[in-house]
Amino acid sequence: MRGTAETDTTYQQLAESVVFKRTNKNVVVESFNDKQLTIAGSGRSAYVFKLHNTKRVLKVFYPPFEHLAKREAKIYKKLEGINYFPVMHASGQNYIVIDYIEGFTLFECLVMGKRIDEKVLNEVDHAILLAKSRGLNPSDIHLHNILITLDGNVKLIDVVRFEQVKQCNQWDDLKRGYYKFYKKKIFPRKMPSKLLLLIAYFYKRNLLNRFVT
Repeated sequence: MRGTAETDTTYQQLAESVVFKRTNKNVVVESFNDKQLTIAGSGRSAYVFKLHNTKRVLKVFYPPFEHLAKREAKIYKKLEGINYFPVMHASGQNYIVIDYIEGFTLFECLVMGKRIDEKVLNEVDHAILLAKSRGLNPSDIHLHNILITLDGNVKLIDVVRFEQVKQCNQWDDLKRGYYKFYKKKIFPRKMPSKLLLLIAYFYKRNLLNRFVT
């Protein structure tokens, strides 16, 4: 869904207000229009800002990843009508505007001790099948981009890698971990965030294969 020319211009101006600074370790936001935006999160290629007095967010890609904005916009257009994904309202050279999803990521659920029902996994599987029916290859699905909304619905965000060709096993490995470990009675009610990040670190380096296969 596209906005009007006026709103698109406003979004462009807000995106242009965001100034990034690269440090030795990562990229940080040096300045932005804090009268209309609040930082809501960040990732490997972009920062997300909540638009004041709206239920939308502005995702701004920082250098050298600006080109990913067009790619993700294209993917969101393909996903139109599938309720498991946010609606895209506008896009530009280095930004997209999508729904603000109020809820908790699976990562946050593990940290806070909120129970993750098996139904959530089934919903994610269904969302993946629907995305595949649109010619996409859902990839890079992990604890940070699966949300459970306040009314119990499942939403997937960060779809920029849904067009990659190579097979991604991350979601299948998460499901195996769910049934092999999470479903056990001895599994801790809460998981420290540092421990979860450490597990992710080892997983990315293929050091956990014997535990998830």
